[in-house]
Amino acid sequence: MTTCSESIGRKMKLHINSSRVYLEEFAKKAAQSIPSGSIVLDAGAGDAPYKQYFAHTIYESADFYQVKGAPYDRVTYVCDLSAIPVHGQRYDLIFCSQVLEHVPEPQSVLNELFRVLKPMGELWITAPLFYEEHQIPYDFYRYTRYGLTHILQKAGFVIKSIEWLEGYYGALAYQFRVAGASLPRHPAAYGGSMLGLLAAISAIGMRLSSKLMAIWFERLDLRYKNVKVGFCKNYAVVALKPAKDSQAL
Repeated sequence: MTTCSESIGRKMKLHINSSRVYLEEFAKKAAQSIPSGSIVLDAGAGDAPYKQYFAHTIYESADFYQVKGAPYDRVTYVCDLSAIPVHGQRYDLIFCSQVLEHVPEPQSVLNELFRVLKPMGELWITAPLFYEEHQIPYDFYRYTRYGLTHILQKAGFVIKSIEWLEGYYGALAYQFRVAGASLPRHPAAYGGSMLGLLAAISAIGMRLSSKLMAIWFERLDLRYKNVKVGFCKNYAVVALKPAKDSQAL
């Protein structure tokens, strides 16, 4: 099996978003945390990019199939995540990656995930703190660690861990990537006149330098995950359904 360091080392040679590398490692850890034959739900699976890591389990998936142009995998249940058509306490583990921002009623979704999870089962979930609007119009929220803690605990979960998915360098890389693609080239975008012309000329160089800085900080983020300053793009949470729950089927 490829180790974390080998996977990161190989991908550092390419221009790949460091967040996606850390998401992949998070999925691998989730899969490795459960024995063969466990029943797993990939909630909001999309194109199921992490399905391969759960090959030793009974893997099921759910998604609502509503985002136009999205590359969906064939899912087990086409449904709203607040109403999954299975009996209660079915799953040993639920994996839910970059989904919670796309549901209009996240508390209802977490309540439902709690219902279908077995006592002592775990929910492995990631959600963004800082990211542009995407999958429009199905993009509703961004989450602080305190917001995630609040809604997970309200649903009945116990937080085992809540961590930055990537470090601050990953957040910087994202900001530079956006700047490199978005800084206007035309003087009118800076108010016109001579000042606007100078700004537009400067923006040409800034776009290029921003793209280079994005690559630089992506590499730094994969080499050293700095969680002591700044902020992250995403949070990664592992939450437990307590054994004392005896929720009816």
